[in-house]
Amino acid sequence: MAKTTYNNVLQNLSDLIKDVRNGKIGLPDLQRPFVWTDNKVRNLFDSMMKGYPVGYIMLWESPLEYEDKKESIGIGEKAFKVPKELVIDGQQRLTALVASMYGVTVKDSKFQERKIRISYKPMTKEFKVWTNAIQRDAEYIPDISELFLAKENNTVAKFRKSFIQNLNDSHQRRNEQVLSDDDENNIEASINDLLNLELYQIPTLRISQETSEEDVAEIFVRVNSAGQKLTENDFILTLISVYEKEKRDLIDKFCADSRIPGKNTSYNHLISVDPSHIVRMVVGVGFRRARLRYAYMILRGKDLKTGETSDQIREENFGIFNKALDKVLDLNNWHGFLNTLKETGYISDRLIASSNAVVFSYVLYLIAKYDYEMDALALKRLIKKWFFMSALTSFYTGSTETDVEAQFADMETIETAEALVDYLQNVIDSRLTEDYFNITLPMDLTTSASISPSWYGFVASQIILGTTMLYSTTPLSSIFLPGSSGTKNALDKHHIFPKNYLANLGIKNDRDRNQTANFTFLDYNTNINIADKPPNEYFEDYRAKLGDEEYRKTCAQNAIPIPEDFRNMDYFEFLNVRRHLMAQIIKKAYDRLCNS
Repeated sequence: MAKTTYNNVLQNLSDLIKDVRNGKIGLPDLQRPFVWTDNKVRNLFDSMMKGYPVGYIMLWESPLEYEDKKESIGIGEKAFKVPKELVIDGQQRLTALVASMYGVTVKDSKFQERKIRISYKPMTKEFKVWTNAIQRDAEYIPDISELFLAKENNTVAKFRKSFIQNLNDSHQRRNEQVLSDDDENNIEASINDLLNLELYQIPTLRISQETSEEDVAEIFVRVNSAGQKLTENDFILTLISVYEKEKRDLIDKFCADSRIPGKNTSYNHLISVDPSHIVRMVVGVGFRRARLRYAYMILRGKDLKTGETSDQIREENFGIFNKALDKVLDLNNWHGFLNTLKETGYISDRLIASSNAVVFSYVLYLIAKYDYEMDALALKRLIKKWFFMSALTSFYTGSTETDVEAQFADMETIETAEALVDYLQNVIDSRLTEDYFNITLPMDLTTSASISPSWYGFVASQIILGTTMLYSTTPLSSIFLPGSSGTKNALDKHHIFPKNYLANLGIKNDRDRNQTANFTFLDYNTNINIADKPPNEYFEDYRAKLGDEEYRKTCAQNAIPIPEDFRNMDYFEFLNVRRHLMAQIIKKAYDRLCNS
């Protein structure tokens, strides 16, 4: 008979929550961004009250080999200084229950603390998300955590009497009948039903401590009824939370600061950093690896080249990991890199199609700086060209990990900074060829997708070239700067051929009308003035206002065909011509980067 790696038991919710609160079960999500909506938490309580299944919890006994590394997880002092079990699946469910039932704060997507407040109406056993109106409604217990904490303090009877008295007072103020004895008995029973949710039994899969990380992940995939994959990122971050808690705290602080404006922080306008980004960066910089699965091999103490696993290798790997993490989180490195990217015209997250382009370009930046000791000026010139190419051509999309692994393999034989520059320049040149600019890029611009690397590349190129908006003296770059937008965007992406005008011509398919070649940026007032006017009409209006020379200049900078030709073009011919003009502007911007 095959060896059993797990036990499947039904466990009372109260026992699970007690073990989370005293630290026996490690639940990192109490300190990490909580992604569930409050309405989803409400639905969770409603399902339990009705006796519906709410999924299962997967726990993994902390491996013995990590005893010397483990630290407490969660909020405040714990009875258990180190967790005996880790939550591998069900973190969000347990976080929702602990937070809403006992008033424990969670963090939102911006790492700001908040409370999950679920309200309960005893007369109907109805749950709702807390609102100010419910707070004032005597029919509700506004926050169920008040009741569960009253139970802990042995004051439920006092709580119940106060609730019934307030409800009777409310009825009297509204000249309504006060509660009958039956009503009060029903309320008491309903309150007890809520408290008895602690006895709700949740299927709990306990995986033994001898089970490897790879097997734990495989078990997760096979038993999960929804077929959801346990992400390597979730797994790694749980391990770091336990075995390198101080480092995990540094990672989370860096990520939180990247979202909140502040001096001397990681805040920026290009990317809101997630812990998964940091892990990728560290594994890339420290171990020249792109696949996240290598991170938990590293945490296990595995030599990625020989396959050997030992305590000594684990300590060595942690040393490399921590040194790489220090480089990644160094604000001088981070801001120096981001400032380099801004010189490529990508000055806003509204122009970043893939975060991987930022993540892996930063990895290259740090490798070139530290491993190859590249001159600062040469480093900036190289990374500008590299990032421009990778963002424009979607270099880091698709089979990203495989492609980066291949790149790291190529770099194993590169010993000098000069050789690294030659290697990366060859990659750039192989993608940004004359055929790319003349054939491939115009084809890439044949899209109406809301996220388009080629369109973002065109806008970034205009910023590099200092282009002003069409029919304006305002630089395009200025409207991407912080604080430029209010309730109405200062910047409008406008159809050159207005949609209603095209509809009148019989072109009603949005895929045709929303082609990137039919868009340009206008300031708000210009956009309002143009409205749905035919292109010939409003182009001539602005030609008269600007004069012929300025008019031709603004058309050329914004890839508008020569005015005389434009007037004789139909819509689809215009799109084709403009795509080639846009591609040439992008090439001009790239050439400028090469010479800067």
